Amino acid sequence: MYVSHLTLHDFRSYPAADVALEPGVTAFIGRNGQGKTNLVEAIDYLSRLASHRVASDAPLIRAGAEQAIVRAAVVRDGRTAVLEVELNPGRSNRARINRSPLPRARDLVGLVRTVVFSPEDLTLVKGDPSDRRKFLDDLLVLRTPRLAGVRSDYDRVLRQRNSLLKTAGAARRGSSAQEGALSTLGVWDSHMATTGAELLAERLALVEQLRPYVGSAYATVARGARRDDADIEYRPSLELGGARTQPELAEALLAEVERRRKDELDRGVSLVGPHRDELLLTIGHGAGPSTGASTDEAADADPGAGEEAPTSGGPRLPVKGYASHGESWSFALALRLASYDLLRSDGDDPILILDDVFAELDTERRAQLAELVAGAEQVLVTAAVAADVPAALAGARFLVGEGKVRRDDA
Repeated sequence: MYVSHLTLHDFRSYPAADVALEPGVTAFIGRNGQGKTNLVEAIDYLSRLASHRVASDAPLIRAGAEQAIVRAAVVRDGRTAVLEVELNPGRSNRARINRSPLPRARDLVGLVRTVVFSPEDLTLVKGDPSDRRKFLDDLLVLRTPRLAGVRSDYDRVLRQRNSLLKTAGAARRGSSAQEGALSTLGVWDSHMATTGAELLAERLALVEQLRPYVGSAYATVARGARRDDADIEYRPSLELGGARTQPELAEALLAEVERRRKDELDRGVSLVGPHRDELLLTIGHGAGPSTGASTDEAADADPGAGEEAPTSGGPRLPVKGYASHGESWSFALALRLASYDLLRSDGDDPILILDDVFAELDTERRAQLAELVAGAEQVLVTAAVAADVPAALAGARFLVGEGKVRRDDA
């Protein structure tokens, strides 16, 4: 699978853009702020109907424009299909395949699969649990597009349930308002348990499938690491016991909701469910910082401390707070590489997007990453200067600047 042509109208900084692409490696070179990332962001948007840079669609529409259009010709197994999405601020987006409208824009999700490496990937390791939950859910949807509807339904149920909890919590002392809210809340408890159980079951299965790929990828990109030095574990917001099927998980969610009822009413928010879960990232480490400081902090005092720490023979520790900057980057890269390998195991070669990532890596990690991805069907690279692109990723090159994208045939 690869994109053979990209067309933009009023997307980000581009009033219009037409770029002919091909399999293999393509690099977009340009100074920061010239629009090179906007090009690969558009392709990634077609894959997930979401940006890897911003949380909403509004910034994707060029200032002063009423809508934006992203259109791409996608070649799969020798056949070409034209995918198009129309971004409409304040209204529903529209999607088309070969000019034929789709019932819902989200029906486009998963028809193109992308894996993006970017400087923001460090938040997968150092950011909030919500960043890691989003990582899992995005990968779930790419593999099984119908789960986009499950995730949307769960978010809708959660918003409604939180609203009712606030109403019931505010109407204390057994008032009729509270009784009515509690009665309605029971209905939404059931909806939350049903949709939450499906999302939870899918996440649990995904983590088990992803785990060996993470260990293997970390061993490849981290100096001196072994396959079992990196691990991931799903941490739900409740004790599951032996529950694994959707009915069992739904029952466990309902029981925990009932147990936490008073706390939820006191705080006016839902305290149980997949939205409170965590993906725990751990590394095999030495004894760890004796003072309780992270190795990042130790590196500030001793530049050598920021290099790879010994990862074998010690206890397993959370990456967040214990890993050096280098180890954190290695783990973030391992998560993306593991995603790529898992998607490939499904039978499709995803489009790899390396967005300004080489500027963040040392020379050795640049070479390792380039060697790992060079054989992909299509690799799209952005860089501020051509020298940042490793030799292993030589290929087509476009110069981006002053609102123009032109092929460099030199």
